[in-house]
Amino acid sequence: MSQLAAGSGGRTFFGLSRALVWGYVAIAFFMTGDGIEQAFLSNFMVSDLGFSEQQAGTLFTVYGLVVAIAAFASGILADFFGPRRIMAIATVGWIVFHAGFLVFGVQQHDYTMMLLMYAIRAAAYPLFVYGFVVWISYSAPQDKLSSAMGWFWCMYSVGLGLFGSYLPSFTIPVIGQVTTMWLAIGFIVIGGLLAFFMVRGKAPRSDFPKTAAGFGAALKEGVTLPFRNRQFLLGIAMRIINQVSLYAFIVMLPIVFTRDIGFSESTWLQLWGLVYLVTIFTNLMWGVLGDKFGWIRTVRWFGCIGMAVATLLMYFLPLAVGPNPWITAFAVLLFGVGIAAFVPLSAVFPAWAPHSRGAAVSLLNLSAGLSSFVGPLLVTIFWPILGTAGMVVLLAAIYLLGFVLSYFMRVDQNALADYEKSQTVKDPVTA
Repeated sequence: MSQLAAGSGGRTFFGLSRALVWGYVAIAFFMTGDGIEQAFLSNFMVSDLGFSEQQAGTLFTVYGLVVAIAAFASGILADFFGPRRIMAIATVGWIVFHAGFLVFGVQQHDYTMMLLMYAIRAAAYPLFVYGFVVWISYSAPQDKLSSAMGWFWCMYSVGLGLFGSYLPSFTIPVIGQVTTMWLAIGFIVIGGLLAFFMVRGKAPRSDFPKTAAGFGAALKEGVTLPFRNRQFLLGIAMRIINQVSLYAFIVMLPIVFTRDIGFSESTWLQLWGLVYLVTIFTNLMWGVLGDKFGWIRTVRWFGCIGMAVATLLMYFLPLAVGPNPWITAFAVLLFGVGIAAFVPLSAVFPAWAPHSRGAAVSLLNLSAGLSSFVGPLLVTIFWPILGTAGMVVLLAAIYLLGFVLSYFMRVDQNALADYEKSQTVKDPVTA
């Protein structure tokens, strides 16, 4: 395999374009700040602030719903106004409402303000990170898009998992949970500045005029695309399935691992961080292998089947052996390998609509956002009914449903490269 290949952004390394490299770094910083509280917030709300498990689940469910809506809008907005502007607005919005979440919600023990501020802050995350996905879909080498998306998810995991999970495990014993959450703002600022000043990717080519009517037409394009191409409906379902157990476990496992199994909070955070540590490598690995092995086949066998097995092991293995971090780490490693095998979906969506990539990425982003809504929602509804064991079995069964759905999915992996060749060559423009 040749390591260097010609692409849209000049010479590339496994699909990594030089024009976008600082954007990938910006994603790592932004996701460190955005994810710094996710692995301990539910337990903090229940154990320290005195809220119920249902209230913690509701907070994450509302957060996920807003993420889903903003995720859908992010692709269209980035395509229409340019990723740079949208990512800058997201940076400012995140900082303002995160501060509000802490000052008016957490520090006052006011659940209503926590819910409101956390929900509004939720919109900033997808506008930033998924706005950059639009940039990738235009600027990355079109014949290595799965690899380019693998780099995106790799840096996403560096931020959300490696630093977002491991950093609190060291800072909480020293400065506490609240001060740890204040640290997040510094990472968001750095990520925002890098994205605004350092990225030089090719601009999206929107066919719609820069007017209110043009934006309405762009929005309509995104809304109607699944009804004109039913493959998108299958893709949306599959992308939701991708991370459903991840977001369900964010609510469940901080409580289950510390209260029921007996892990310390620091050990739990380090185990959860290991998921993302693994995906730093497996996101890139599956992106590259997906280009070779086949996008859909990779998702089917290594994503759906892999996650069905790993989801069961994440709970039943530590339940059987007790709070043994070394044995539990085996399940965590498999979980990180399996969840990353869905990376090729990020290339599948644009390939289904090369002429409407902003709308296609919006649907990809919507379904990614819906994962963060559906996972906590399932926990809120079914955990009290099924118990922890039943809840985990339900999540594993959802991946088997995805395995079946994959046999109805079809994609031409050369669609984007062929489309680019068919277009008149234009001078590159920076966004």
